[in-house]
Amino acid sequence: MNLLIVLAALVFLMLVAYRGYSVILFAPVAALGAVLFTDPSLVPPMFSSVFMEKMVGFVKNYFPVFMLGAVFGKVIELSGFSKSIVSAVIGVLGRERAVLSIVVVCAILTYGGVSLFVVVFAVYPFAAEMFRQGDIPKRLIPCTVALGAFSFTMDALPGTPQIQNIIPTTFFNTTTWAAPVLGLVGSAFVLVVGLAYIENRRKAAQKRGEGYGTNLVNEPEPFDDKELPNPWIAVAPLVVVGVANLVLTLLIPRAYGSKYEITLGSQPIVTQIAPVAAIWAVEGALILGILTVFVFAWRPVLARFADGSKAAVAGALLASMNTAAEYGFGGVIALLPGFTAVSAVLKAIPNPLVNEAVTVTVLAGITGSASGGMSIALAAMSDDFISAAKAANISLEVFHRIAAMASGGMDTLPHNGAVITLLAVTGLTHRQAYKDVFVITLTKTAAVFVAIGFFYLTGIY
Repeated sequence: MNLLIVLAALVFLMLVAYRGYSVILFAPVAALGAVLFTDPSLVPPMFSSVFMEKMVGFVKNYFPVFMLGAVFGKVIELSGFSKSIVSAVIGVLGRERAVLSIVVVCAILTYGGVSLFVVVFAVYPFAAEMFRQGDIPKRLIPCTVALGAFSFTMDALPGTPQIQNIIPTTFFNTTTWAAPVLGLVGSAFVLVVGLAYIENRRKAAQKRGEGYGTNLVNEPEPFDDKELPNPWIAVAPLVVVGVANLVLTLLIPRAYGSKYEITLGSQPIVTQIAPVAAIWAVEGALILGILTVFVFAWRPVLARFADGSKAAVAGALLASMNTAAEYGFGGVIALLPGFTAVSAVLKAIPNPLVNEAVTVTVLAGITGSASGGMSIALAAMSDDFISAAKAANISLEVFHRIAAMASGGMDTLPHNGAVITLLAVTGLTHRQAYKDVFVITLTKTAAVFVAIGFFYLTGIY
């Protein structure tokens, strides 16, 4: 019965998310509903002392990253830099390589720190134009964007400033550059297999005589590439974010040591540096990236910054609160007797890395959120993973990279917010386009086990 209660709560949250209801509203309903059926007297204390504590703790740690990432993406958009980058990549690769061009553009933007949601809006007009000119089915745009933005640059490439690569740092005391070789191996697998699949689908459609499509909705106006900023200037803020992230990752622990203590009045304030060093590095890098955009394009950005920044902050609030609510949900569920049974099943997987990968990707799939599912898994089981790492003499960097990559596997099920947004923006339905997105999801999931196999074969990470 305890197990059924936990499973019912998870299924309920998945269903309401799939139906488009607010996770912020229904995550506490699902969590406290499970508590109610377990022990009604525990509902108030579990809400105040567990759910809200976990939710607020997540916001405290990660909201600045969400906010700065959203603002950075917005100023990149307002400055015209995103359009310039897209136009330059198209010019180099050629319009006949539409799929590769869009994947590369999405990868550059996401690895440079632009939010996944911002990338969808920024790239879609260009993707539509290129696919229309190449007579490639529009239904292949979502899987192409998903390959470039929702896969390897989100959590596999070392140093990526996306939240999915930051969350493990607070549990394993690692940096965003953890296990770089494994990240590169997984990235190469996803990129090669993903491109081969989409190209195969394109050729099959061409043989059938299927073109771009007719009677389509949300069709953008053809973009105008006149008077765009210089592409080298446009890419400069992305380079600044990447370089600054690396430099600050190295400098912050040296500057502050393992802990830093200050005294204000009679109250000493002690900060443990290891859990926050990676977060500080990304925050500092994003601030420098925003300032770089202002240096090169302050006039167009400042003219629309008031409204643009409001929209960016609103989006960051919604995204962070959604994930925080799922984190609070996971904190409650992890304390229930039924979760012990779930944990026992997952712990029965003997290999610690496979255990972690399966646990994270299953919970990410159920919640429809990479960051949410990973947060739930690590909040509940990170101590077990750390103990397993010590017992097997495996670096925590490996556990960081496997957790991050696994979170971006089965998270993109139909109820995933990014998938729903992507389909809405492109004017397509799940029936039209989701099958190909799901194949990219399977490819990303397989890449985790490719990385694990590579590690055990070579010992290199």
